[in-house]
Amino acid sequence: MTLEVLTKEDLQQFKIELLESIENLLQGKKTEEKLWLRTSEVRKLLNISSGTLQNLRINGTLSYSKIGGTLYYNYKDIQTLLMDCKH
Repeated sequence: MTLEVLTKEDLQQFKIELLESIENLLQGKKTEEKLWLRTSEVRKLLNISSGTLQNLRINGTLSYSKIGGTLYYNYKDIQTLLMDCKH
């Protein structure tokens, strides 16, 4: 069995590498798009009232899924809605 001696410099280098890896993981999550948005997030993104969002649901313009008591909207559907409004 061979013993390996670790120095303070080795530990410092390991710490730096570990922190860089964690930072890279966290940055990756920040840039990920959310697939599903809650009502409040959709309202903020579209800058609309809750009544307008309800009308979009009722007339079928924006599909949603209800899980428990929470409504979720597919981000791709919102992007499509925005693209349709621009044309």
